[in-house]
Amino acid sequence: MRSRLLLGILVPVGLLIAANAHRLYGDALRAIDTAYDRTLLASAKSIGEQLDVTGTREAPKLISEVPYAALEAFEADNRSRMFYRVTGFQGEWVSGFEDFPAWRGRLPDRGAYAALVDFYDDVYQGEPVRVAVLKQPVAGLAGMGVATIQVAETLELRGTLARQVLVSTLWRQAALLAVIAIVVWGVVLLATRPVRELSRAIAARGDDDISPIPLPQAPAELAPLVIAINEAWNRQAGLLAHQKRFVRDASHQLRTPLAVLKAQVQSARRGDLPLAQAIAEIGQTVDGATELANQMLALAKVEQLRQQGDPPRLDLADTVREVGLDLAPLIADADLDFDLAAEPAPVRGHAWALRELVRNLLHNALRHSPRGGRLDVALSHRDGAVELRIGDSGPGIAQALRPRLGQPFAAGPGGESGLGLAICREIVASLGGTLALDNRERDGVIQGLDAVVRLPAAASPDEPATR
Repeated sequence: MRSRLLLGILVPVGLLIAANAHRLYGDALRAIDTAYDRTLLASAKSIGEQLDVTGTREAPKLISEVPYAALEAFEADNRSRMFYRVTGFQGEWVSGFEDFPAWRGRLPDRGAYAALVDFYDDVYQGEPVRVAVLKQPVAGLAGMGVATIQVAETLELRGTLARQVLVSTLWRQAALLAVIAIVVWGVVLLATRPVRELSRAIAARGDDDISPIPLPQAPAELAPLVIAINEAWNRQAGLLAHQKRFVRDASHQLRTPLAVLKAQVQSARRGDLPLAQAIAEIGQTVDGATELANQMLALAKVEQLRQQGDPPRLDLADTVREVGLDLAPLIADADLDFDLAAEPAPVRGHAWALRELVRNLLHNALRHSPRGGRLDVALSHRDGAVELRIGDSGPGIAQALRPRLGQPFAAGPGGESGLGLAICREIVASLGGTLALDNRERDGVIQGLDAVVRLPAAASPDEPATR
């Protein structure tokens, strides 16, 4: 974070300083040129005051007796040198440096000075120079005319002054950049201190400490992160509690059939029972233990499906018909009057979970329905909900048993214990639905039990999503 902020601030500021320095150097050169151009103009005027005219009116001649030493007063220091050239009325050389290039330009339409003067850059003796050109009217007894006076100065002093201004400014801006970097570093260090404290607090916790982080200790900017961590820990706590409960229930419930199986094997070895009877009892115990293990694995799998996000869209009617077809031999063996009515009912759910839900409910109904009784399965879809109703003709549920119904290994109507209803309740809860077990009565007599599952219907893929 510090590095990103430093790069994000210092790089743009550095580019701005570089652009400003380039602009400042140009502005400084222009300002220095303006100041020193006045000196060139003053030198040209000084030369112009020393001019005179000789000869006749028909052939006036310009004379200049200005020594070069007269220009030394206008030189700023020994780092720059000055040159001049005076040109007569007919363009002839009069005085000064004869090899100095003659002016071939034109005066500006609107000058900055009250004189006929122009300024330009040129090269003389291999050095760049700044030149002032002054058109000076000259009158005498012999006649009058306009002389051209050129005064040039080398640029060493001007460049030196511009560089001094630039370096002085760059030093101040570099100091400002350093101050910005230090301030950003310190501010980020101070602003991220709560993050480091939060990190140390989490690192100092024990492996089994998943208690929520108190929000008052965290800044408002960290509140979303703390809330997300607390929610993740809450889910983790639920998973750990489920795992502990699963291990506890597994160790408790598997201990009994294994102990019974061991006793049966020892009894068979001693010959307490006929071999066929002993093997049959062992087989029943193994089948019961196998069913119990499968149910416990199913219960654990439901919790895994909870963490897999949005389930796919399926038609529950297909699942109901598939499970009904699988259990058809058991229904026929019990000589039940079976009726199945299923209309299309789209829901959101995993195929395994829906099959397990329908299978467990039908198994419970088969187990408690008397031979030759009636078993009805109805699936309907209306008002944005799907309802699965499985009605048997068994003894129903006693009122005293209802508070514990659906808990793992709670005793059922026939006195047995198991995980079937617990699995059903977990599946229905994971799908956002409800499961109700209602006695069906007529004239105060229980005619059977209705297991009613209500699930939210899945929207059609063509329908817009709603909240």
